[in-house]
Amino acid sequence: MSKQKAIISPIILRVKAFIIDIFLISMPLLYCTTYLILNGKDDFQHNQLAIFIVWIIYGVITSIFYSLKAQTPGYKASEIYLINLKTGKKVSFLRAFFRYILFIISCAFVVGFLVCFFRKDRLNLHDVLTKTAPVKRKFKNDIN
Repeated sequence: MSKQKAIISPIILRVKAFIIDIFLISMPLLYCTTYLILNGKDDFQHNQLAIFIVWIIYGVITSIFYSLKAQTPGYKASEIYLINLKTGKKVSFLRAFFRYILFIISCAFVVGFLVCFFRKDRLNLHDVLTKTAPVKRKFKNDIN
């Protein structure tokens, strides 16, 4: 069996994973909220509390995925794992949820979203603050 080493995941793979997660996790939540709980798109657009709750539930679901398997469906499709930089193991639910909250805040301020393009290790602001890293396994015998 080859020895495994983790490397920071490329930015493009993280974007791909995020898009997959948006479609697989948030779209069903948005659809159910819009058409099963509320009375259509007009009610949804005028109900800021419902929108807020959907995104909190999305954060809880992704945090559960990270704490149980270290992967969301998008991370699994991209073969990425979220690890704690201190221990090298999967993150706790609270750390994952705090990471999600920081992600929302850093996206609100564009600077936080662009930090990964200016750092040598390519970590985002929410990863730096929570000491987490999206990694891709690299096998000892890999050429790349």
